[in-house]
Amino acid sequence: MGHHRKALRTTAVGAVSATLVAGSALGLAPAAQAAPNSVRFVDITGDGGTTLKANVVTPAGADGTRDYPLLVMPTSWGLPQVEYFAQAQKLADSGYVVVSYNVRGFWQSGGEIEVAGPPDIADASRVIDWALANTPADARHIGMAGVSYGAGISLLTAAQDKRVRAVAALSGWADLIGSIYAGRTQHVQAAALLDGASLVTGRQSPEVRQIFNDFYASNLSKEQDIINWGKKRSVATYVDELNDSGVAVMLANSWGDTVFQPNQYADFYEKLTGPKRLEFRPGDHATAELTGLFGLPNDVWTDTERWFDHYLKGEDNGVGRELPVRLKSRTSGGYEGYPDWKSVGATNRKIALAGTTTIRTNVDSGANGGVVFLSSILDQVAQLPPMASIPLIPRLWAGVWQSEKYATAQRVRGTAKLHTTITPTKESGTLVAYLYDVGPLGLGKLVSNAPYTFHGRTPGKPFTVDLELYSTAYDVPAGHRLALVVDTVDPLYIEHNPSGARLTFSSPANDPSYVSIPLREQ
Repeated sequence: MGHHRKALRTTAVGAVSATLVAGSALGLAPAAQAAPNSVRFVDITGDGGTTLKANVVTPAGADGTRDYPLLVMPTSWGLPQVEYFAQAQKLADSGYVVVSYNVRGFWQSGGEIEVAGPPDIADASRVIDWALANTPADARHIGMAGVSYGAGISLLTAAQDKRVRAVAALSGWADLIGSIYAGRTQHVQAAALLDGASLVTGRQSPEVRQIFNDFYASNLSKEQDIINWGKKRSVATYVDELNDSGVAVMLANSWGDTVFQPNQYADFYEKLTGPKRLEFRPGDHATAELTGLFGLPNDVWTDTERWFDHYLKGEDNGVGRELPVRLKSRTSGGYEGYPDWKSVGATNRKIALAGTTTIRTNVDSGANGGVVFLSSILDQVAQLPPMASIPLIPRLWAGVWQSEKYATAQRVRGTAKLHTTITPTKESGTLVAYLYDVGPLGLGKLVSNAPYTFHGRTPGKPFTVDLELYSTAYDVPAGHRLALVVDTVDPLYIEHNPSGARLTFSSPANDPSYVSIPLREQ
């Protein structure tokens, strides 16, 4: 296991290095077109005297006679301060002062990586202080925006600094543990990617290095420490503070985000009581926003600017009247609007998981969630999700249940839920559930998946499992069927199956097993 994790980190470092070099070079291209807006590269003193490298873009013609709404944009994990240049230019053209800064611990900024810890939030407030003192920024109209790491820092800052009145959090997290440790299972490829990127582009604090090591090691004695560490860095912990201040919050993410899955954003959205908007599109982590970083037309960034125009400038651009939940299916072209998240999957249809099935562990059956980034990007650009031949999946290593053929198209929307009874032969174990769209020849296209790990169970004693699969929007064609496959090994996750363990799935008469499929109203 140790050599496997080292290989993952090495691969991540290489991939991230190439991506960042290319991205940094391309990121400079839009800036070459920049023009009348004033651009300055500055040093801002952050918390504890840490130097933060930043750039400031002010509207053309700003002469000190008027103030402009302020947007503060912390960079993404591992990306340099030029990341938002193209969007900063566009926003300045629209009348915003934009301050983008490299978060502590990365690139030329000082300090060490804290993973959105208290120093990072204090830094963001110091950047606001600096902007109000050194630019024509309006203290009454302050917003924050960012992609990934910048999204998380923006949300956390808004919960603690009441000067922030609007946020656009793109491909971010609300629950850090609910993302990389969902189902009590380490999402090892996602963690290795983050780890590798920070080793290439930044300086990890000793605490962060220890968190990564404990995470990889699967040491249960450290589990609660990791959970506590993650909760401190999750805006879901501070939702009351965010609601009390009435911040206008826009959340946008991708269905196939392998770092911050959509479920945790949707759950958080439901807890918000102020102005809010939730958007989901096809893609993986931060891929939906990518073209906008190069200055190309992009729906996410267009909606972000409209959000700020309405809540910081007071423009009547229709944002306040639109249905706040906005989705784009992975298989069809148009956007769909809903009044709230619970309306997305208005109808639920159950697939019975009848009978008793016993599977052996420790072997990948061929059903898996793909490769971090690559698989969901293929789905985004070519509608080619991970596939598996359902008839050829070995029943020794996987349980398989299928629906009937559907006479009409089934528009899956929202969160499928697995309910079953498991009897293990060992006290610990991991299972991974997959939902497939199965065509006439038995080829299955992955609709969703999710892992589940248990510890401390009594061997031979059955227990109930309720597992939410990752939320999605997918249209199953007429004549196809849905299949649930459950096995115990997936390269995306660390598994906890002792050698020789077996899992038995049953469906007691008084508590039948099923998978509930959320469907859009026909």
